[in-house]
Amino acid sequence: MSVLPGQLAPSPRLLLGPGPSDAHPRVLTAMTTPLLGHLDPQFLQIMTETQELLRQAFRTQNRLTIPVSATGTAGMETCLVNLLEPGDRAVIGTIGYFGKRMVEIARRTGAEVTVLEAEWGNILDINRIRETLKAVRPKVLGLVHAETSTGALQPMEEVGKLAHETDTLLVVDAVTSLACTPLEVDQWAFDATFSCSQKGLGCPPGLAPVTFSERAIAALKGRKTPVQSWYLDLSLIESYWGGDRAYHHTAPISMIYALREGLRIVQEEGLENRWARHLRNQKALRAGLLALGLQYTAVEGHQMPQLHAVRLPSGVDDVAGRKLLLSEFGIEIGGGLGDLKGKAWRIGMMGYNSEPKNVLLLLAALESVLSRAGVKLTPGAGVAAAESAYAAG
Repeated sequence: MSVLPGQLAPSPRLLLGPGPSDAHPRVLTAMTTPLLGHLDPQFLQIMTETQELLRQAFRTQNRLTIPVSATGTAGMETCLVNLLEPGDRAVIGTIGYFGKRMVEIARRTGAEVTVLEAEWGNILDINRIRETLKAVRPKVLGLVHAETSTGALQPMEEVGKLAHETDTLLVVDAVTSLACTPLEVDQWAFDATFSCSQKGLGCPPGLAPVTFSERAIAALKGRKTPVQSWYLDLSLIESYWGGDRAYHHTAPISMIYALREGLRIVQEEGLENRWARHLRNQKALRAGLLALGLQYTAVEGHQMPQLHAVRLPSGVDDVAGRKLLLSEFGIEIGGGLGDLKGKAWRIGMMGYNSEPKNVLLLLAALESVLSRAGVKLTPGAGVAAAESAYAAG
Protein backbone atom coordinates (compact mmCIF):
# COMPACT_ATOMS: atom_id res chain seq x y z
CA MET A 1 0.00 0.00 0.00
CA SER A 2 1.36 3.43 -0.90
CA VAL A 3 2.04 5.93 1.88
CA LEU A 4 0.88 9.51 1.51
CA PRO A 5 3.86 11.86 1.98
CA GLY A 6 3.61 14.52 4.65
CA GLN A 7 3.23 18.23 4.09
CA LEU A 8 6.33 19.89 2.65
CA ALA A 9 8.64 21.18 5.38
CA PRO A 10 12.21 21.38 4.04
CA SER A 11 14.94 22.61 6.37
CA PRO A 12 15.80 26.29 5.93
CA ARG A 13 18.66 26.99 3.52
CA LEU A 14 20.68 30.06 2.62
CA LEU A 15 21.19 29.70 -1.13
CA LEU A 16 24.62 31.17 -1.86
CA GLY A 17 25.43 29.06 -4.90
CA PRO A 18 25.35 29.99 -8.59
CA GLY A 19 21.56 29.84 -8.58
CA PRO A 20 18.86 29.71 -7.55
CA SER A 21 19.22 32.45 -4.98
CA ASP A 22 16.68 33.00 -2.24
CA ALA A 23 13.54 34.72 -3.45
CA HIS A 24 12.53 38.00 -1.88
CA PRO A 25 9.70 37.50 0.68
CA ARG A 26 7.50 39.91 -1.28
CA VAL A 27 7.95 37.73 -4.34
CA LEU A 28 6.87 34.62 -2.46
CA THR A 29 3.84 36.48 -1.14
CA ALA A 30 2.92 37.59 -4.68
CA MET A 31 2.87 33.93 -5.74
CA THR A 32 0.00 33.27 -3.33
CA THR A 33 -2.22 35.75 -5.22
CA PRO A 34 -5.34 33.96 -6.55
CA LEU A 35 -5.03 32.63 -10.07
CA LEU A 36 -6.52 34.31 -13.11
CA GLY A 37 -7.12 32.84 -16.51
CA HIS A 38 -4.20 33.41 -18.88
CA LEU A 39 -6.49 35.44 -21.18
CA ASP A 40 -8.36 37.25 -18.41
CA PRO A 41 -8.35 41.03 -19.01
CA GLN A 42 -6.79 41.57 -15.58
CA PHE A 43 -3.97 39.14 -16.36
CA LEU A 44 -3.37 40.72 -19.77
CA GLN A 45 -2.80 44.02 -17.95
CA ILE A 46 -0.37 42.29 -15.60
CA MET A 47 1.49 40.96 -18.64
CA THR A 48 1.76 44.47 -20.08
CA GLU A 49 3.10 45.82 -16.78
CA THR A 50 5.62 42.98 -16.54
CA GLN A 51 6.88 43.67 -20.06
CA GLU A 52 7.45 47.35 -19.31
CA LEU A 53 9.28 46.52 -16.08
CA LEU A 54 11.47 44.06 -18.02
CA ARG A 55 12.34 46.76 -20.54
CA GLN A 56 13.46 49.00 -17.70
CA ALA A 57 15.62 46.23 -16.18
CA PHE A 58 17.22 45.44 -19.56
CA ARG A 59 17.63 49.17 -20.31
CA THR A 60 15.86 48.80 -23.65
CA GLN A 61 12.92 50.08 -25.66
CA ASN A 62 12.62 46.80 -27.59
CA ARG A 63 8.95 46.06 -28.22
CA LEU A 64 9.67 42.31 -28.31
CA THR A 65 10.59 41.89 -24.64
CA ILE A 66 8.96 38.92 -22.92
CA PRO A 67 9.51 36.27 -20.26
CA VAL A 68 9.71 32.88 -21.96
CA SER A 69 7.80 30.25 -19.97
CA ALA A 70 10.84 28.13 -19.13
CA THR A 71 14.25 28.39 -17.46
CA GLY A 72 17.33 30.37 -18.53
CA THR A 73 18.66 27.71 -20.89
CA ALA A 74 15.39 27.98 -22.81
CA GLY A 75 16.16 31.68 -23.16
CA MET A 76 19.47 30.75 -24.77
CA GLU A 77 17.75 28.28 -27.07
CA THR A 78 15.01 30.79 -27.92
CA CYS A 79 17.52 33.33 -29.17
CA LEU A 80 19.54 30.87 -31.21
CA VAL A 81 16.76 28.82 -32.81
CA ASN A 82 14.88 31.96 -33.87
CA LEU A 83 17.90 33.60 -35.49
CA LEU A 84 19.81 30.65 -36.97
CA GLU A 85 18.84 28.42 -39.90
CA PRO A 86 20.65 25.46 -41.47
CA GLY A 87 23.75 26.69 -43.29
CA ASP A 88 23.99 30.03 -41.47
CA ARG A 89 27.38 30.97 -40.06
CA ALA A 90 27.75 31.67 -36.34
CA VAL A 91 30.67 32.63 -34.14
CA ILE A 92 30.30 31.61 -30.49
CA GLY A 93 32.73 32.81 -27.83
CA THR A 94 33.53 30.36 -25.04
CA ILE A 95 35.22 31.37 -21.81
CA GLY A 96 33.66 28.59 -19.75
CA TYR A 97 30.90 26.01 -19.45
CA PHE A 98 27.95 28.08 -20.64
CA GLY A 99 29.67 29.29 -23.78
CA LYS A 100 30.12 25.64 -24.68
CA ARG A 101 26.40 25.08 -24.15
CA MET A 102 25.68 27.91 -26.59
CA VAL A 103 27.95 26.19 -29.13
CA GLU A 104 26.00 22.94 -28.79
CA ILE A 105 22.63 24.61 -29.25
CA ALA A 106 23.84 26.63 -32.25
CA ARG A 107 25.14 23.47 -33.92
CA ARG A 108 21.79 21.75 -33.46
CA THR A 109 20.15 24.46 -35.57
CA GLY A 110 22.27 23.29 -38.50
CA ALA A 111 24.45 26.40 -38.42
CA GLU A 112 28.16 26.32 -39.26
CA VAL A 113 29.74 27.29 -35.94
CA THR A 114 33.15 28.85 -35.46
CA VAL A 115 34.28 28.60 -31.84
CA LEU A 116 36.26 31.52 -30.45
CA GLU A 117 37.78 30.16 -27.27
CA ALA A 118 39.68 31.57 -24.30
CA GLU A 119 41.16 29.69 -21.37
CA TRP A 120 38.66 29.22 -18.55
CA GLY A 121 38.74 32.24 -16.26
CA ASN A 122 39.97 34.59 -18.99
CA ILE A 123 38.00 36.86 -21.30
CA LEU A 124 37.96 37.27 -25.07
CA ASP A 125 40.07 40.13 -26.40
CA ILE A 126 38.13 42.64 -28.51
CA ASN A 127 40.75 42.45 -31.28
CA ARG A 128 40.31 38.67 -31.57
CA ILE A 129 36.57 39.17 -31.84
CA ARG A 130 37.06 41.83 -34.54
CA GLU A 131 39.43 39.65 -36.58
CA THR A 132 37.13 36.64 -36.37
CA LEU A 133 34.06 38.60 -37.45
CA LYS A 134 35.89 40.06 -40.44
CA ALA A 135 37.15 36.62 -41.47
CA VAL A 136 33.92 34.63 -40.96
CA ARG A 137 31.22 37.28 -41.62
CA PRO A 138 28.69 35.36 -39.49
CA LYS A 139 24.98 35.96 -39.17
CA VAL A 140 25.21 35.61 -35.36
CA LEU A 141 27.85 36.29 -32.73
CA GLY A 142 27.05 34.70 -29.36
CA LEU A 143 28.81 35.75 -26.15
CA VAL A 144 28.35 35.13 -22.44
CA HIS A 145 28.41 38.39 -20.49
CA ALA A 146 28.86 36.86 -17.02
CA GLU A 147 30.28 33.32 -17.20
CA THR A 148 28.81 31.53 -14.19
CA SER A 149 31.29 28.65 -14.30
CA THR A 150 34.37 30.84 -13.77
CA GLY A 151 33.11 34.15 -12.37
CA ALA A 152 34.57 36.06 -15.32
CA LEU A 153 32.83 39.19 -16.61
CA GLN A 154 33.28 39.69 -20.36
CA PRO A 155 33.53 43.38 -21.39
CA MET A 156 30.63 44.06 -23.75
CA GLU A 157 30.50 47.84 -24.23
CA GLU A 158 32.14 47.86 -27.68
CA VAL A 159 31.09 44.47 -29.05
CA GLY A 160 27.66 45.46 -30.36
CA LYS A 161 29.02 48.27 -32.51
CA LEU A 162 31.70 45.91 -33.81
CA ALA A 163 29.13 43.24 -34.67
CA HIS A 164 26.97 45.72 -36.56
CA GLU A 165 29.95 46.75 -38.72
CA THR A 166 29.95 43.21 -40.16
CA ASP A 167 26.12 42.98 -40.30
CA THR A 168 26.20 40.43 -37.47
CA LEU A 169 23.48 39.88 -34.88
CA LEU A 170 24.84 39.94 -31.33
CA VAL A 171 23.28 37.35 -28.96
CA VAL A 172 24.16 37.88 -25.29
CA ASP A 173 23.82 35.54 -22.31
CA ALA A 174 22.87 37.84 -19.41
CA VAL A 175 21.65 35.04 -17.15
CA THR A 176 23.92 36.04 -14.26
CA SER A 177 24.31 39.74 -15.04
CA LEU A 178 20.74 41.11 -15.22
CA ALA A 179 20.00 43.34 -12.19
CA CYS A 180 23.43 42.58 -10.66
CA THR A 181 25.96 44.45 -12.78
CA PRO A 182 25.71 47.15 -15.48
CA LEU A 183 23.80 45.87 -18.51
CA GLU A 184 22.78 48.34 -21.24
CA VAL A 185 20.97 46.47 -24.01
CA ASP A 186 20.23 49.50 -26.21
CA GLN A 187 23.33 51.54 -25.49
CA TRP A 188 25.60 48.56 -26.13
CA ALA A 189 23.65 47.57 -29.26
CA PHE A 190 22.67 44.01 -28.30
CA ASP A 191 20.31 42.27 -30.73
CA ALA A 192 19.07 39.33 -28.67
CA THR A 193 19.55 39.09 -24.92
CA PHE A 194 18.32 36.45 -22.50
CA SER A 195 18.39 35.96 -18.74
CA CYS A 196 16.59 34.06 -15.97
CA SER A 197 14.30 34.76 -13.03
CA GLN A 198 16.19 33.06 -10.18
CA LYS A 199 19.38 35.09 -9.81
CA GLY A 200 19.60 38.88 -9.82
CA LEU A 201 15.82 39.32 -10.00
CA GLY A 202 15.25 37.47 -6.71
CA CYS A 203 12.49 35.16 -8.02
CA PRO A 204 12.11 31.37 -8.23
CA PRO A 205 13.41 29.61 -11.37
CA GLY A 206 10.95 29.11 -14.21
CA LEU A 207 11.06 32.15 -16.50
CA ALA A 208 13.61 33.35 -19.04
CA PRO A 209 13.36 37.07 -19.91
CA VAL A 210 14.27 37.66 -23.57
CA THR A 211 14.51 40.86 -25.58
CA PHE A 212 14.94 41.24 -29.37
CA SER A 213 16.01 44.36 -31.26
CA GLU A 214 14.31 45.46 -34.48
CA ARG A 215 17.28 44.01 -36.41
CA ALA A 216 16.70 40.65 -34.75
CA ILE A 217 12.96 40.82 -35.43
CA ALA A 218 13.67 41.53 -39.11
CA ALA A 219 15.95 38.50 -39.26
CA LEU A 220 13.24 36.36 -37.66
CA LYS A 221 10.63 37.55 -40.15
CA GLY A 222 13.03 37.00 -43.05
CA ARG A 223 13.65 33.32 -42.34
CA LYS A 224 13.44 30.86 -45.22
CA THR A 225 12.61 27.91 -42.94
CA PRO A 226 10.31 27.52 -39.92
CA VAL A 227 11.84 28.01 -36.48
CA GLN A 228 13.19 24.69 -35.27
CA SER A 229 11.10 24.75 -32.08
CA TRP A 230 7.34 25.39 -32.24
CA TYR A 231 7.11 26.18 -28.53
CA LEU A 232 9.98 28.72 -28.65
CA ASP A 233 8.99 30.30 -31.98
CA LEU A 234 8.88 34.02 -31.14
CA SER A 235 6.81 34.81 -34.22
CA LEU A 236 4.05 32.81 -32.51
CA ILE A 237 4.72 33.85 -28.90
CA GLU A 238 4.79 37.52 -29.92
CA SER A 239 1.14 37.24 -30.92
CA TYR A 240 0.27 36.27 -27.35
CA TRP A 241 2.42 38.94 -25.68
CA GLY A 242 1.72 41.55 -28.37
CA GLY A 243 -1.45 43.38 -29.37
CA ASP A 244 -3.34 40.32 -30.66
CA ARG A 245 -3.16 38.37 -27.39
CA ALA A 246 -3.67 35.23 -29.45
CA TYR A 247 -3.54 31.95 -27.52
CA HIS A 248 -0.17 30.20 -27.72
CA HIS A 249 0.27 28.36 -24.42
CA THR A 250 -1.04 28.55 -20.88
CA ALA A 251 1.24 31.02 -19.15
CA PRO A 252 2.62 30.19 -15.67
CA ILE A 253 0.36 32.69 -13.91
CA SER A 254 1.95 32.58 -10.46
CA MET A 255 5.45 32.91 -11.91
CA ILE A 256 4.40 36.01 -13.83
CA TYR A 257 3.09 37.42 -10.55
CA ALA A 258 6.47 36.64 -9.00
CA LEU A 259 8.46 38.21 -11.82
CA ARG A 260 6.35 41.36 -11.77
CA GLU A 261 6.97 41.78 -8.03
CA GLY A 262 10.68 41.04 -8.38
CA LEU A 263 10.97 43.67 -11.09
CA ARG A 264 9.01 46.16 -8.97
CA ILE A 265 11.58 45.67 -6.21
CA VAL A 266 14.41 46.25 -8.68
CA GLN A 267 12.88 49.52 -9.82
CA GLU A 268 12.16 50.68 -6.27
CA GLU A 269 15.82 50.21 -5.36
CA GLY A 270 17.07 51.66 -8.65
CA LEU A 271 19.38 49.81 -11.00
CA GLU A 272 22.41 51.98 -10.25
CA ASN A 273 21.90 51.51 -6.51
CA ARG A 274 21.51 47.78 -7.04
CA TRP A 275 24.71 47.56 -9.06
CA ALA A 276 26.54 49.55 -6.36
CA ARG A 277 25.21 47.22 -3.63
CA HIS A 278 26.54 44.16 -5.43
CA LEU A 279 29.90 45.82 -5.96
CA ARG A 280 30.20 46.86 -2.30
CA ASN A 281 29.48 43.33 -1.11
CA GLN A 282 31.88 41.91 -3.71
CA LYS A 283 34.75 43.97 -2.32
CA ALA A 284 34.08 42.73 1.19
CA LEU A 285 33.58 39.09 0.25
CA ARG A 286 36.65 39.13 -2.01
CA ALA A 287 38.78 40.54 0.81
CA GLY A 288 37.52 37.84 3.14
CA LEU A 289 38.02 34.96 0.69
CA LEU A 290 41.57 36.08 -0.09
CA ALA A 291 42.28 36.31 3.64
CA LEU A 292 41.19 32.67 3.90
CA GLY A 293 43.71 31.76 1.20
CA LEU A 294 41.18 31.18 -1.57
CA GLN A 295 42.27 32.26 -5.06
CA TYR A 296 39.89 33.34 -7.82
CA THR A 297 39.53 31.40 -11.06
CA ALA A 298 38.71 34.56 -13.05
CA VAL A 299 41.52 36.89 -14.09
CA GLU A 300 42.19 40.04 -12.09
CA GLY A 301 40.09 43.00 -13.21
CA HIS A 302 37.35 40.84 -14.75
CA GLN A 303 35.80 39.21 -11.68
CA MET A 304 32.05 39.71 -11.54
CA PRO A 305 30.54 41.11 -8.35
CA GLN A 306 27.71 38.60 -8.03
CA LEU A 307 29.49 35.25 -8.51
CA HIS A 308 32.78 34.32 -6.85
CA ALA A 309 34.52 31.20 -8.21
CA VAL A 310 37.52 30.21 -6.09
CA ARG A 311 39.99 27.33 -6.29
CA LEU A 312 40.08 24.79 -3.48
CA PRO A 313 43.21 24.69 -1.32
CA SER A 314 45.28 21.51 -1.46
CA GLY A 315 43.75 18.73 0.57
CA VAL A 316 40.22 20.16 0.66
CA ASP A 317 37.58 17.80 -0.72
CA ASP A 318 34.95 19.61 -2.82
CA VAL A 319 31.91 17.49 -2.01
CA ALA A 320 32.77 16.89 1.66
CA GLY A 321 33.34 20.59 2.25
CA ARG A 322 30.05 21.62 0.67
CA LYS A 323 28.17 18.90 2.56
CA LEU A 324 29.59 20.16 5.85
CA LEU A 325 28.65 23.73 5.01
CA LEU A 326 25.09 22.60 4.24
CA SER A 327 24.58 20.24 7.18
CA GLU A 328 26.08 22.43 9.91
CA PHE A 329 25.35 25.94 8.68
CA GLY A 330 22.45 25.49 6.27
CA ILE A 331 24.42 27.26 3.51
CA GLU A 332 24.49 26.00 -0.07
CA ILE A 333 27.32 26.89 -2.44
CA GLY A 334 28.11 25.36 -5.82
CA GLY A 335 30.87 23.09 -7.04
CA GLY A 336 32.93 23.55 -10.16
CA LEU A 337 31.74 22.64 -13.65
CA GLY A 338 33.64 21.22 -16.61
CA ASP A 339 37.37 21.96 -16.37
CA LEU A 340 36.88 23.12 -12.76
CA LYS A 341 34.85 20.14 -11.52
CA GLY A 342 36.17 19.12 -8.09
CA LYS A 343 38.64 22.02 -8.14
CA ALA A 344 36.55 25.07 -7.31
CA TRP A 345 33.63 26.42 -5.32
CA ARG A 346 31.16 28.90 -6.77
CA ILE A 347 29.64 31.40 -4.38
CA GLY A 348 26.70 33.57 -5.38
CA MET A 349 25.82 36.91 -3.76
CA MET A 350 22.97 37.81 -6.08
CA GLY A 351 19.83 39.87 -5.85
CA TYR A 352 18.06 39.61 -2.50
CA ASN A 353 20.97 37.64 -1.01
CA SER A 354 23.65 40.28 -1.65
CA GLU A 355 23.79 41.61 1.91
CA PRO A 356 26.61 42.19 4.43
CA LYS A 357 25.05 39.77 6.93
CA ASN A 358 25.34 36.95 4.39
CA VAL A 359 28.91 37.89 3.49
CA LEU A 360 30.00 37.76 7.14
CA LEU A 361 28.04 34.58 7.93
CA LEU A 362 29.50 32.76 4.95
CA LEU A 363 33.08 33.77 5.75
CA ALA A 364 32.75 32.56 9.33
CA ALA A 365 31.27 29.24 8.14
CA LEU A 366 33.93 28.78 5.47
CA GLU A 367 36.66 29.34 8.05
CA SER A 368 35.22 26.51 10.14
CA VAL A 369 34.95 24.15 7.16
CA LEU A 370 38.46 24.90 5.89
CA SER A 371 40.01 24.60 9.35
CA ARG A 372 38.46 21.17 9.83
CA ALA A 373 39.89 20.16 6.46
CA GLY A 374 43.38 20.96 7.74
CA VAL A 375 43.89 24.42 6.22
CA LYS A 376 46.02 26.62 8.49
CA LEU A 377 44.19 29.90 9.07
CA THR A 378 44.38 32.92 11.35
CA PRO A 379 41.14 32.78 13.38
CA GLY A 380 38.69 35.46 12.28
CA ALA A 381 40.86 36.61 9.36
CA GLY A 382 38.10 36.37 6.75
CA VAL A 383 35.49 38.28 8.72
CA ALA A 384 38.03 40.90 9.79
CA ALA A 385 39.12 41.52 6.20
CA ALA A 386 35.51 41.90 5.06
CA GLU A 387 34.72 44.31 7.91
CA SER A 388 37.77 46.38 6.96
CA ALA A 389 36.55 46.52 3.36
CA TYR A 390 33.11 47.70 4.48
CA ALA A 391 34.67 50.34 6.73
CA ALA A 392 36.78 51.62 3.83
CA GLY A 393 33.56 52.20 1.81
